[in-house]
Amino acid sequence: MHTRRARAAALAAVWLLAAVPVAAHAFLTGEESVRIGAHTATTSPTVDGKATLVVGGLAPSLRVTSGLPVGLGVEVTVNGTDAGSLDTMVQRDAVIASAPEGEIARVRGALVDLAVASLLRGVAAGALAALLVAGSWALVGAERRRQLRSLAPRPIWWVTAAGTAALVALAAAAAPRSAEPEHSWSPITELVPEANLNPALSAVEVADGTATEGGVALIRGAISTYRDSVGFYDALTQRVATVARQLRGPADDDEVVALLVSDRHDNIGMDRVARAIGDAAGATILLDAGDDTASGAAWEDFSIDSLAAAFEGYEVVAAPGNHDAGGMVAEQMADAGFTVLDGEPAEVDQITFLGVPDPRTSGFGNGVVEGSVPFDDVAADLVETACGEPAVSTVLVHSPAVGLDTAESGCVDLVLSGHLHRQVGPTVVRSGDGLTTTTYTNGTTGGAAYAFALGSALRRPAQVTLVTFAHGRPRGLQPVDIETDGTITVQPYQRLELTGRRLD
Repeated sequence: MHTRRARAAALAAVWLLAAVPVAAHAFLTGEESVRIGAHTATTSPTVDGKATLVVGGLAPSLRVTSGLPVGLGVEVTVNGTDAGSLDTMVQRDAVIASAPEGEIARVRGALVDLAVASLLRGVAAGALAALLVAGSWALVGAERRRQLRSLAPRPIWWVTAAGTAALVALAAAAAPRSAEPEHSWSPITELVPEANLNPALSAVEVADGTATEGGVALIRGAISTYRDSVGFYDALTQRVATVARQLRGPADDDEVVALLVSDRHDNIGMDRVARAIGDAAGATILLDAGDDTASGAAWEDFSIDSLAAAFEGYEVVAAPGNHDAGGMVAEQMADAGFTVLDGEPAEVDQITFLGVPDPRTSGFGNGVVEGSVPFDDVAADLVETACGEPAVSTVLVHSPAVGLDTAESGCVDLVLSGHLHRQVGPTVVRSGDGLTTTTYTNGTTGGAAYAFALGSALRRPAQVTLVTFAHGRPRGLQPVDIETDGTITVQPYQRLELTGRRLD
């Protein structure tokens, strides 16, 4: 029994001595490809405790304390960009940096993926080493082991000793990647004194020797955009508290409040404002009526990252819009845990929703291209499903035209939409047999004048709407308007008239 335990302990030691250095080496020398804003980038773990952004060209490298455990850091090396010009890239990145939660989560996720892959590699290497040692021990045979043991000063597993010695040598060779800088670092406030005005910026360090005059100008422009964006949207977020008492929250335990957004068009600055309004009203569901991006391009995944980070803890129900076509938006939403409506009823918090991605496609221009499935066919399929079983309470679509036939059927209580960038309704639509459905179109939550709304301030008035439900059915609506000067106006709560076939 003692011998068996000793052998098991020796094999466990072999496994550990192989697994740990192999996993550590794989992690600290590995890299993951990610997309940060408009850039493709590579993330690599370091051991300097810093989060370093390496841009190259005219823009200097930047770094801050990473906040990761055991002195770990990360280096993000920017490769390419989809931005049309350097100025556009810098200004866009500055606005994204003002609401960085989504991008931070993406980098953290890349590090976690790399850590898991490295751990699995270490586990496999440890198992292989243990099997080799055990196999070698068995091949030597009992008689040879007795002979060899007599030559040793004490009865030990000499094969294990040899194997573990080799693994220790591997561990020594697998030293972590050094994060020694190729240059020295200085506080950004020495280069750009105005950075002192923001505590977050004052913690940033800049690589010496890379900041040319053009680089300094870019930094100053980016800091100005960053400061304006943070200031404007932070002030809006704080101003929500001044209107909180006007927001109608759940009147009793039976009520559930959802927050409706639409047409964000990449304006992630509004996400924290919308979340503040939802929280102040006691909302637990986010209804997204689409056009979260400008063209559905891969570089716009930061918009979905931001929405997921801002509304963590909410149930999210989404119907992608015509500017979200291409598959990236719907796929990323599903990966984030959103309920992406696809033409079949979906129950969330005892509310049955129905919706579809918009069948049309749009890019940065105003043109709309018909999809592979005709618009009228999509609308007709929606009616057929809505009037079947199970009973549908609320239809969520991007374009109000997609849901118009469903509203006229009287088969649902409420049809919610966006697309028009202005509020329409609530409007009561009466079916041929006297049943009624309420339709409502939310204005643009991103303050979008055109397809791309990301900026340091609102370009046009923005809107979100609170939707109250009880026992799975809608009870009322309350729009909230945000003006370009930062004024927040709460419209009166409007109770809905329910006379459709879905009456209990």
